[in-house]
Amino acid sequence: MARGTVLIREDRCKGCELCVHACPQDVLRLADDRFNAKGYRPVILDESVNYCTGCGICAVVCPDVVFTVLREPTRRAKAA
Repeated sequence: MARGTVLIREDRCKGCELCVHACPQDVLRLADDRFNAKGYRPVILDESVNYCTGCGICAVVCPDVVFTVLREPTRRAKAA
């Protein structure tokens, strides 16, 4: 299965939750314990729930360009 992660610019996030609802792996949530400089609860990656595949849907739906998606290279099986 594909594996990846996202880098999140918390200072840009306005907490609209579009990415949270769009994430097929349910790894994004709003922070409970902090606010960013704009006064919003930023989105954070919660890999304790599941893991990120690096699909990039969060980056596509985000109006504030908060995400940088990183994807690990997949290993191909050798032909016998």
